[in-house]
Amino acid sequence: MKGVLLVNLGSPESPTPKDVKPYLDEFLMDKYVIDVPFLLRALLVRGIILQTRPKKSAAAYAKIWWDEGSPLVVISKRMHEKVKQQVEIPVALAMRYGNPSLLSGLQELHDKGVNEVMLFPLYPQHAMASTTTILELAEDLRKKHFPEMKFTIVPAFYNKPDYIKNLADSIKSHLENFEYDHLLFSYHGIPERHIRKTDITKSHCKIDGSCCNTPSPAHEFCYRHQCYETTKQVVKLLGIPEGKYSQTFQSRLAGDKWLTPYTDVEVNKMPEKGIKNLAVVTPAFVSDCLETLEEIAMEANHEFKEHGGENFMAIPCLNDSDDWCKTVSNWITEWATVEKVIV
Repeated sequence: MKGVLLVNLGSPESPTPKDVKPYLDEFLMDKYVIDVPFLLRALLVRGIILQTRPKKSAAAYAKIWWDEGSPLVVISKRMHEKVKQQVEIPVALAMRYGNPSLLSGLQELHDKGVNEVMLFPLYPQHAMASTTTILELAEDLRKKHFPEMKFTIVPAFYNKPDYIKNLADSIKSHLENFEYDHLLFSYHGIPERHIRKTDITKSHCKIDGSCCNTPSPAHEFCYRHQCYETTKQVVKLLGIPEGKYSQTFQSRLAGDKWLTPYTDVEVNKMPEKGIKNLAVVTPAFVSDCLETLEEIAMEANHEFKEHGGENFMAIPCLNDSDDWCKTVSNWITEWATVEKVIV
């Protein structure tokens, strides 16, 4: 019997330091997030970061927390409910970090008699710290607890026509009553070394502006290429001219070089370039979360205006919109009926 496991990032149980700390520990101790040897990672995370970060992160979560709970988890559950109603096979929901856990999601499907699982990471672009870590943990859990299960992996869907149309339509509808000077595509940042590590050719990725436009097998797992391709396809569909949009990367940590240009740096420079009305979309996420609601809608908004900007719009993620839920349901139904994932 077939079933589906939708997997998103996750969230602390509450916006308090006592709940944020174990969440950050699970997240930052993931070898695919901070990819250094275990002892160094433990020293860095538990000896340094977790001494101060939980309090700061809890304050940020508190600013965006809803009455029902974490926005990311609440939105994911809403989406899950809509999708379940549109398909004829079991669909479970899990988070990579926190609850509901990957183990609980697989257990739910197992208890319903499912032995073929469509593993669906809810990330449009492939990255070590998002997609790979889900797939690796799911496989470890399968081997240990559900050896009879088989997985079908949903690949990065950054260039799937249905997804691109959903994203473009969402952007268009939110901009109908907003006279923008510039549209910024802000993607989650990752260290440049992650790009090189996921280069299956071991030689293609130069991160010099040319490699992402040169066809290569490396693009199947190249986050940077997939981000630029998402932007390229959306602006083409919307007919947005060169110069009226740009792309940046947000959420960097101190230390090694991360993908550039940086969102905060570029946003702060825009008013002096004559950009007074800025719209920002965050296509690395399908659900609004700390990085979109606090970092962009609050912090970037504030900084933009502090530097002379006038009007700022943070375009919501696809969340549980009817069109997006229908697209996901269609992909599931296609797999369930013809044994082929998303053509």
